Amino acid sequence: MKKKRVLSIVLAAAMITGMAAGCGSDGGSGSGKDAKGKVYYLNFKPEADEYWQELAETYTEETGVPVTVLTAASGEYEKTLKSEMAKTDAPTLFQVNGPVGLASWKDYCYDLSGSDIAGELTDDSFALMDGDKMAGIAYVIENYGIIYNKALLEKAGYSADDITDFDSFKKVVEDITARKDELGFSAFTSAGMDGSSDWRFKTHLANLPIYYEYKDEGIDNTDAIKGTYLDNYRQIWDLYINNATCEPTEISTKTADDATADFVTEEAVFYQNGTWEYNNIADIGDENLGILPIYIGVDGEENQGVCTGTENYWCVNSKASEDDIQATLDFMNWCVTSDEGVEAMCRDMGFVIPFSSNLESENTLVNEANKYMEEGKTPVTWVFSTMPSEEWKNGVGSALTAYAADQTDANWDKVVSAFVDGWAAEAAAAK
Repeated sequence: MKKKRVLSIVLAAAMITGMAAGCGSDGGSGSGKDAKGKVYYLNFKPEADEYWQELAETYTEETGVPVTVLTAASGEYEKTLKSEMAKTDAPTLFQVNGPVGLASWKDYCYDLSGSDIAGELTDDSFALMDGDKMAGIAYVIENYGIIYNKALLEKAGYSADDITDFDSFKKVVEDITARKDELGFSAFTSAGMDGSSDWRFKTHLANLPIYYEYKDEGIDNTDAIKGTYLDNYRQIWDLYINNATCEPTEISTKTADDATADFVTEEAVFYQNGTWEYNNIADIGDENLGILPIYIGVDGEENQGVCTGTENYWCVNSKASEDDIQATLDFMNWCVTSDEGVEAMCRDMGFVIPFSSNLESENTLVNEANKYMEEGKTPVTWVFSTMPSEEWKNGVGSALTAYAADQTDANWDKVVSAFVDGWAAEAAAAK
């Protein structure tokens, strides 16, 4: 059943713990009330915590297998994973974001080849491979772009049809800013750069210049980014921070909840975020929700769709006991095959899951994003999983924040240095 909330609850001490249970009710080797083993899931998504806790409880009631769900705070997953993996009772189920994340944890990844859940994948491309070993399996495919309020955009005298590239978007945004007192709202929500929100810009927005450079070069990874499209990165960042609900000097103190509040209280038309945000903003009404591609001023971008992909790969801890590994495999398979699991993932969490049981989405943002593909637009691939490290992202984020407070060419040069020089340094350090 679909649940709507105006704002997600920020996890007070960075995480929420819940107990529940699991083992395969659909016939895994550990199914039944006398099943052995336990499951400890370190969840990446704070916005889905409530549903994972409920799902785990349901699984325990059905099977008698204990499942603990711990949810890391936004932006704190890697730190939390390192801490939890050092404990005696380490997570049996965790996630990595792709090849770079896998490099750090591949020695802890159980080979999922031949597992029941691997057989449920709709395409082999959703498996994360380490040579011949299936180290991880994607559990959700998502989209992000610029979410917008259709009613407010119409009140400003525009529709999505008026926005087809960066220049047309800039015209609309700056016109709204010029009339914001008259209209009663701003163009953009706050571009928060605290830890709960900065990933939207140092990671998701930064994906665009990397994607287009990779496309030009015909590559899918590099140890030395050139920064070909960083002028484009600058102009979209300028548009965000200079046409928002807060002054650019204030963004270091703004949070993800601030941005969400700006949107749901209709103080802003545009909000860069993804399909995962649906439950937190659904109260403004499905009829008012739309999503636009992130245009940065690249030739041919009128044929671009929204950013589509995943950084969410489930991995099973190979260092866990055999019983716990089997219990975890059974739980995973139950999540994507049982009525309860599929309903929770597809309906409550609003996921599009890459498994044969996927349900047609009730998430309006997903359906709006899919329209671009139906129209033949090319989705922007998620390449940010190739970013060399979290340290690199933090360097870019700090430079973006400093630039926002004092928008000089010299300060933008520091963003470029963090992006290009920082990439080379972090890539080399990882060798």
